[in-house]
Amino acid sequence: MLDAPPASVRLRVSAEALAANWRVLDRMSGSAAAGAAIKADCYGLGLDACVPALLDAGASDYFVAHWSEVPEALKFLRPGQLAVLHGPMSSQDAAFARSAGVRPVINSLAQAQRWIEAGGGECDLMVDTGINRLGVGLSDVGDPVITNLQVHTLMSHLACADEDSEMNARQLACFRQVAGAISAKRLSLANSAGIALGPQYAFDLTRPGLSLYGGVPRKELIGTIRPVAKIEAAIIQIRDISAGDTVGYNATFTAQSAMRVGVVSLGYADGFLRCWGAGTTLERDGLEFPILGKVSMDMVVIDLENDPSLQEGDWVELPYALPDAAQQSGLSQYELLTVIGGRARS
Repeated sequence: MLDAPPASVRLRVSAEALAANWRVLDRMSGSAAAGAAIKADCYGLGLDACVPALLDAGASDYFVAHWSEVPEALKFLRPGQLAVLHGPMSSQDAAFARSAGVRPVINSLAQAQRWIEAGGGECDLMVDTGINRLGVGLSDVGDPVITNLQVHTLMSHLACADEDSEMNARQLACFRQVAGAISAKRLSLANSAGIALGPQYAFDLTRPGLSLYGGVPRKELIGTIRPVAKIEAAIIQIRDISAGDTVGYNATFTAQSAMRVGVVSLGYADGFLRCWGAGTTLERDGLEFPILGKVSMDMVVIDLENDPSLQEGDWVELPYALPDAAQQSGLSQYELLTVIGGRARS
């Protein structure tokens, strides 16, 4: 059977912008090294598109969430470069970590005991300083099963780093206190937004994620973080409609005069959801093309008035500067990245 033709929607990832973002975050981390969160297939943009660029830029430390993410990540990384944030939920997880040469992030007494019983070795340790998500509780820090761990990186996670919240300082003070009680080679607290809080949050290793891929969670990052992703889709049909004709489900748009419109191959499975709402436009060569009516499963319809010469097969772009797209759609910058479907990456 012949290879399938390419999809009529495509994700473009700028390796140059991604590498530049990592370098910015690394510089902002001061004497600390900047790692890279590559969980969720590099926040939806694809390991194959992103990890080589991060390696070339100089990133040495990588983080995924699930054990199932490890084999694909190790196609690019060496043993010892990767840690798994969710930790060993079973003896099988622990055995797999030792076999693959990746570090589990220990999040509880039970995980610590499970790791030791599997034979132990270097691990990372997450301590909860207030987010009440994953992490060893403060009351358990002195437990013998924790003190017996061989901790490579002691870490915690900021709950409100994207805000000017008093909680940031409270978590910082708490983490410093914990660091004095646990022996570890390195300390790590700051995520992308935490890096922008200042050098006191950086310690030895920062763990940027969102901002690597174009996210701007704090004003200090405006103008320094570059967009990394864009979505392009093909016009698959040109139509001429008359005054009074309606467009799309529920007939929410009615033409006031004759119009030339384009049906574009872009829909839910490509990350374009109905929440983008009225006023959304697609673009080409600096021109804007308003979307008419509702998005359907795989298609939107655009007004071609600004360039009636467009034809079937021409490509238009969904503006994807994440802060602007978040405001337009009501989705978070994280969601905008991770909802991009696999069809666009094919």
